[in-house]
Amino acid sequence: MEGLAYLLLPFQQPLLIALVAIGVFAGIYIGAIPGLSGTMAVSLLVSFTFGWETNNAIALMIGVFSGAVYGGSRSAILLNIPGAPAAVATSFDGYPLAKKGLAGQAIGVATVQSVLGGFMGIIALAFFAPAVSKVALNFAPRDYLLLTFMGMMLVGSLGSKSIARGLVTAALGVLLGTVGMDPISAEHRFTFGNTYLLSGVDYVTAMIGLFGISEALIQMKDLNVEAVKQNIDKIVPSFSSIKKYLPLTLRSSIVGVIVGALPGAGGDIAALLTYDQAKRTVKNPEVPFGEGAIEGVVAPESANNAAIGGSFIPMLTMGIPGDSVTAVILGALFIHGLHPGPMLMVETPHLFYLIVSTLAISNIFLLIFGLSGIRVFTKLVEIPKGRLLPIIIILSVVGSYAVNNNLYDIFWMVGFGILGYFLKQYDYPVGPAVLGIILADLIETNYRRSVITSGSIIKLFSSIFTSPLSMLLLAIIIFSLLAQTKWYKEWQAKRK
Repeated sequence: MEGLAYLLLPFQQPLLIALVAIGVFAGIYIGAIPGLSGTMAVSLLVSFTFGWETNNAIALMIGVFSGAVYGGSRSAILLNIPGAPAAVATSFDGYPLAKKGLAGQAIGVATVQSVLGGFMGIIALAFFAPAVSKVALNFAPRDYLLLTFMGMMLVGSLGSKSIARGLVTAALGVLLGTVGMDPISAEHRFTFGNTYLLSGVDYVTAMIGLFGISEALIQMKDLNVEAVKQNIDKIVPSFSSIKKYLPLTLRSSIVGVIVGALPGAGGDIAALLTYDQAKRTVKNPEVPFGEGAIEGVVAPESANNAAIGGSFIPMLTMGIPGDSVTAVILGALFIHGLHPGPMLMVETPHLFYLIVSTLAISNIFLLIFGLSGIRVFTKLVEIPKGRLLPIIIILSVVGSYAVNNNLYDIFWMVGFGILGYFLKQYDYPVGPAVLGIILADLIETNYRRSVITSGSIIKLFSSIFTSPLSMLLLAIIIFSLLAQTKWYKEWQAKRK
């Protein structure tokens, strides 16, 4: 009963509810602007709210966090520029839907699925936090290494029918991800004596260039093409439509919670994993994936918001943040004199229930604000290309500079834009390159930790067969690789 009282307490405080609403509203529009991430916004709030009452500060931060994760889908759908890394997978089918005049429907589906996924994450946080944290705690460095390899196996599905081309661009992304200082020895790599390269390549900058600038360069060839008139009569998905995709929503949300609970993984990897899962498991979609399949929006949007609840699980139960935003929130909690960890439920149980409640309130406001303003947003796609493309380029420049307030990031962004243009011209997918840059640090760090703890590469490989979890991950990797081969697809076709 005491837990229920703590759970209902935020619903009885109008100021707390108002702060969550303000945070969600601001987060949606921050997340929709390429380069302005939820991490950046929450980091600024720490210095802004450190003198506030603890509950009010947490409420505002969680509101911004929830809104920003969802907000990235809007620019991904409308402009093919993911506002956040977690929205990269959404652009694969969201933008083709906008090109067909169905941007309103795509945003409506993204909103409802984000809310459903968010509530799944909250339920997991409220009821299964100890169990999920134990699963996450069992992940050794070799398991994180296998998880990153499993992510790399997605490349055959990310926007190309050729696994070889996907692997090429993913390998290029991993190579670019190693630019800068070695994470363990601090040796300079591929910097060519340039101090500005010591911090490496920011994957948000790469994402803006590969998706935004490259798209602008490609569309410059067809400036006279009339903008597609958007159909905004049907924004809110029907109950039958939600029911139809509910099994996919549940599967994607479960994956989102588990991946979100893995320290360092986060919603971006969860979204990519579930997009690939949807491509493999959905039989006979109305439209092929990559050409405007609704399932291609349902899976990543439910996963990346479910990962929010998942990311709080290791932070609250073990004091280990699940992603970059919860790392900032963890720091804020320490500033306010709170100590997340194994003793949290004993010393400060109200904090746990406060976070669960404010996450629930933020999801309610996410539905309200997400479904409002869509008509205005969709008008963006109807702007003539001669006017829209300069807006995209300006947003890309501002967004890439805002990441680190570094002029060199703009040069990187332009370079990635040109690279993305040529990749698209020769039918090489750009998604795997971003994924490669994101995973590069995780691959390298966990590989070296695994070798150090095992003693040698041979012992590392043999240790995989001593752990059921490692063997399961290895089996999934092998199956993912085989499932993308020509002979397997032919065998599947014969079976049908």
